[in-house]
Amino acid sequence: MNRLYAIGEVLIDFIPLQKGCALKDVSSFERAPGGAPANVAAAAAKYGARASILTKLGRDAFGDFLLEELQNAGVDTTHVKRTDEANTGLAFVSLKDNGERDFSFYRKPSADLLLSETEIDAEAFQAGDILHFGSVDLVDSPMKQAHRKAIRAVKETGGLVSFDPNVRLPLWNDAEDCRRAILEFLPTAHLVKISDEELSFITGIQDEETAILSLFRGDVQAVVYTRGAHGAELYTANGSYTAPGFQVDAQDTTGAGDAFVGGLLFHLLQKEAVPSNLASLLDEHHTEILRFANASGALTTTNKGAISALPEKSAVEALMQSQHV
Repeated sequence: MNRLYAIGEVLIDFIPLQKGCALKDVSSFERAPGGAPANVAAAAAKYGARASILTKLGRDAFGDFLLEELQNAGVDTTHVKRTDEANTGLAFVSLKDNGERDFSFYRKPSADLLLSETEIDAEAFQAGDILHFGSVDLVDSPMKQAHRKAIRAVKETGGLVSFDPNVRLPLWNDAEDCRRAILEFLPTAHLVKISDEELSFITGIQDEETAILSLFRGDVQAVVYTRGAHGAELYTANGSYTAPGFQVDAQDTTGAGDAFVGGLLFHLLQKEAVPSNLASLLDEHHTEILRFANASGALTTTNKGAISALPEKSAVEALMQSQHV
């Protein structure tokens, strides 16, 4: 099987021990490994993929903890750099009664933002590999340039590029900076995953289908539109497909979208997806792929945290069997 490379932030999520109160009112937290690219890599690894993370951690206790957690999740950490120039990033989360979240980030800058393009080993990528990234680390920083180099390098080898905007506005000076960065990088991806909460913000278009179709620019060949508990829709040049969600008792939605992406990319690696066959593979196997991704995301909401809440592949398959459509 080819390899998934995820580039971007790895951080500590401090999850509240109380639900249903504002972040300022939370009195105690528990730490959990997180960061969207790390979550995606861990999910794919848990399902059996070869997965690596490209990032930088502080030379501190939190960095040590994250490195151990990634390795325990089966993620290759060969490409993780360490630094004394900044601390490992932290995110404090509060949970509403329905499991939805509110974030407060500590990174001015955090170590991940200091990964430079010179630290990206372009020779590591092979034909058929997948590179996945989000928008959190696209703020002006060395890491933004590292993204550009990694994307170019993967494409030059014939690999696939996946992008989940994963909008986190508190991390940006203003919302328009975030939107501009997303629209700059979006055309570099072959596959785009976007949520119902992000669509109109990113595109500026209120009509759902028009907004989704507007994302087909540059190299984009497929768009996956997620709607939380209501499932997901897939759009390719050949048509659109819908897969319903799974009914679970959601406790914490942290990492659910990342688990969805990890399940999706695991299947694409298994089926040896490359830019030239991506759309046809998704057209042919959309039911299987979307159901697995939906079940992966749903089960992740039943426990706290992201990496620590990822389900076993057998549990995902069992949920698919129990709620067969």
